[in-house]
Amino acid sequence: MPASFSKNSRKYSRNIHLWLSLIIFIPVIIVIASGLLLQVKKEFDWIQPPTQKAQILQTNGPTISFDDVLHAVKQLPEVSLNSWDDIDRLDVRPTKGIIKVRGKNHWEVQLNAQNGDVLQVAYRRTDTIEAIHDGSWFFEGAKLWLFLPAALLLFVLWVTGLVMLYNTLKSKYRKNKFRQPLNNS
Repeated sequence: MPASFSKNSRKYSRNIHLWLSLIIFIPVIIVIASGLLLQVKKEFDWIQPPTQKAQILQTNGPTISFDDVLHAVKQLPEVSLNSWDDIDRLDVRPTKGIIKVRGKNHWEVQLNAQNGDVLQVAYRRTDTIEAIHDGSWFFEGAKLWLFLPAALLLFVLWVTGLVMLYNTLKSKYRKNKFRQPLNNS
């Protein structure tokens, strides 16, 4: 390769690397920070409440009805789950003997699947952190029009970083190869 190509590619890669780094700085920091929180979500109850375990009396799954589930969560005024419209999903864990009731307001109630006793009531932050992580928390199109392009540009940064690394290593190799040892005799 001509020496001018190597110098031009190095300069071009550095320019691209610099400006893209500045453009994607904020979305990438958000993804990294929220990703770190999601990595440790099971370690901190503040992020995601731990899954309780109930004593299982029967092995054939939950015995309480949907009406019993709704009645149990309605008795807890702090969670404001008064109808099925307030509930996002039910997470049934037969091996642990529980039913997690997750509200649209991010409150979670864990019930004993056999008798409907409340095992735990806690606020669940993982859904919010996941929405921040993928960009959907910010506005409707952020996931597709801000965070996806930032991810693509991050890939370009990786490629330009490899070009700069290759050029640096090649330059050092050439300097070492053509360096003459000094003879003082």
